Amino acid sequence: MSALKDIYSLSFYNLFADVAETVLPSFDRKKFTKDIFNSDWHNKELKQRMRHTSIVLNQFLHVDFSKAAKQIEKITLKLQQSKTNENVFGFMFLPDYIEIYGLNHFKASLNAIEIVTQFVSCEYAVRPFILKYKEDMMKQMFAWSKHKNHHVRRLASEGSRPRLPWAMGIPELKQKPKQILPLLENLKNDSSEYVRRSVANNLNDIAKDHPAIVLEIANKWRGISNETNALIKHGSRTLLKQGNIKILKHFGLSNNSKFEITDIKVITPKVKIGKDLMFTFTVRNGSNKEQLFRLEYAIHYLRQNGQLSKKVFKISERTFKPNEKTSITKKQSFRIITTRKFYTGQQKLSIILNGHERATEKFILKL
Repeated sequence: MSALKDIYSLSFYNLFADVAETVLPSFDRKKFTKDIFNSDWHNKELKQRMRHTSIVLNQFLHVDFSKAAKQIEKITLKLQQSKTNENVFGFMFLPDYIEIYGLNHFKASLNAIEIVTQFVSCEYAVRPFILKYKEDMMKQMFAWSKHKNHHVRRLASEGSRPRLPWAMGIPELKQKPKQILPLLENLKNDSSEYVRRSVANNLNDIAKDHPAIVLEIANKWRGISNETNALIKHGSRTLLKQGNIKILKHFGLSNNSKFEITDIKVITPKVKIGKDLMFTFTVRNGSNKEQLFRLEYAIHYLRQNGQLSKKVFKISERTFKPNEKTSITKKQSFRIITTRKFYTGQQKLSIILNGHERATEKFILKL
């Protein structure tokens, strides 16, 4: 399986060069390719290759950024017209170019961003502009939230996320997220699921620092439409995993439910790194009436400092009939991944019903 950074291949750059030659009369394909694949190319990771491409491209664009931005717009439109659907992610160097060279050219940059984001998302590129031109940028994001194109509308939400992954931080949005809410109001019932999921992710970011704000929005938006209800649920996922009593109540998940967890068993009490933890248990509605339940499990991972770190995984959410019971078998992978380091020793498994841990078992992780 090839690495993601390998999207930056000779064929990718030849495709780009085919378009660039039609927009930039002095574009030198041979020099462009030579400068891209320099002596340090193989040592560069994904983001480094993207940034390197932006810097190399700058040599072939107009020295006046306002004119260079127009060239970027024309290249983007040509790429769209050529129906370049493969490796669109690789063209992230286009918004990256705007981020590097356009920060002191507000109007020209925003015009270019509005065009480019309809081809490849500019969610990262807008972050430094928000930091430098906060009030003007938030006005622009609000205007974009009403744009006819769904990619631009999504940019308004995604670009203003307080905790956008792998992005430049914007402390003020994290500390004072209410300034984001007017544009989320515009997008809460958007016709595009792509946009609505971004709104949900924005709300989930806000919930991590300001749960009361998201609780207020959940109550305010309740029942607007099925799509908005689903948005609220997705935007509340962190609060649900935390067992927040108010959000559980909002979704009808009672803390006083008469559910029973029995017969919990760790099938693999000793798990090798690279293999799966297997476990089983039975859940029963001990009431004489129907009850809604949300069933999750948590792995309490052993950390390097000897403490346990809890991560919650959803199993299901459904209504149980009176006295209904079911047996559930699950597995959790301990295959090596880049986002988590495993430490050998005693770990813990817990079963969670409606936000509350009801049963726990221990297991050993070993080499």
